[in-house]
Amino acid sequence: MREPVIVDAVRSPIGRRKGALRETRPDTLYAHVLDALLDRTGLDPERVEDVVTGCVTQAGEQGANIGRLAVLLSRLPSSVPATTLDRMCGSGQQAVHFAAQAVAAGDMSYAVGGGVEVMTRVPMFSGIGGIENLNPALFDKYELIHQGESAERVADRYNLSRNLLDGLGHRSHLRATKAATDGYFQTQLAPIQGLDADGNTTVLDRDEGVRPNANLQKMGQLPTPFRGDGVITAGNSSQISDGAAALLIADRRTAEADGFRPRARFLSRVVVGDDPTLQLLGVIPATRLALQRAGLTMKDIDVVEINEAFAAVVLAWGKELLPEPHKSRGAGEATGAGEDLDTLYPEHVNPNGGAVAHGHPLGATGAILMTKLLNELERRDARYGLQTMCIGHGMATASVIELI
Repeated sequence: MREPVIVDAVRSPIGRRKGALRETRPDTLYAHVLDALLDRTGLDPERVEDVVTGCVTQAGEQGANIGRLAVLLSRLPSSVPATTLDRMCGSGQQAVHFAAQAVAAGDMSYAVGGGVEVMTRVPMFSGIGGIENLNPALFDKYELIHQGESAERVADRYNLSRNLLDGLGHRSHLRATKAATDGYFQTQLAPIQGLDADGNTTVLDRDEGVRPNANLQKMGQLPTPFRGDGVITAGNSSQISDGAAALLIADRRTAEADGFRPRARFLSRVVVGDDPTLQLLGVIPATRLALQRAGLTMKDIDVVEINEAFAAVVLAWGKELLPEPHKSRGAGEATGAGEDLDTLYPEHVNPNGGAVAHGHPLGATGAILMTKLLNELERRDARYGLQTMCIGHGMATASVIELI
């Protein structure tokens, strides 16, 4: 079996809902990222054998196989095929997995795995409406509820306080702000033309949702929309966003013969099903399975990227998998909720902030997090990275990669 490797990865800056990317079509945004990947690698576009794309809301401007439409808009030739998949929030990560699996099987030597979602222009649930439109027979079999209520139940199960959840959200913004200020993202971003608040042309070259002056006290005053006495708020949940990312996956031997330096290899790629009611806790068995298949433990992992769909997900995962306090905390970080936050959200978990700060453009996030993980491992000269994401209806994806 051939060894799939990551040759390069690039992402767009993540735009706020109705922000700088509000007039940018999703196929245009994804084509921009595909072209940036070609520019960075110098790969002959004819060598790309497939483009696998994650996109959750495949309706309107994101319908009709947006991966293929973006290929036609990009510098890739029309001979390059493409497909679009929906594994909900794990779609971008699943696209990378599928591309890697195709290479490992020997079906191709170069493939792109990526994702795109412009939630400003194609709102979530545009395809089906709300969960009330699902098959009624499903409700006879399972208690299907809104993810916000699932997050509340996760907080109940793990005794997660509002202060702890808000502390994670606040720290996520602080980390993302520091990373942007220190230029950690510059090597992975493909800046793109957009519009400022007044409608003037501007260049978006940073993640737009990050709040440099996030105020923990004000976060504590936000309403709890899912329960009157709840703990889940907009301040400790992911933002609705616009974004795209793409990774070039290749057969290692072919890539090296062509003069490329592979950057990382896959030690494991998994997807699991879990309880469809709580639906957010699949990251726990997914992580355990990914580590088992990689022959590692959490003590071996240098950097974690876990999607901050809700702060409750990350903290519940931490209670199960991070029993020991981490030895360090990022400089200048406010604890926000006592030492428990240092234990459950240590410096190597989402070290540059997560979706609470930079947003969660559904189908793109998995590819964005893989791009962040790759670059952070290199910045630290570290070895092992873990990525995991909760998925609606009770699923989760996870990957372990090793820097080459």
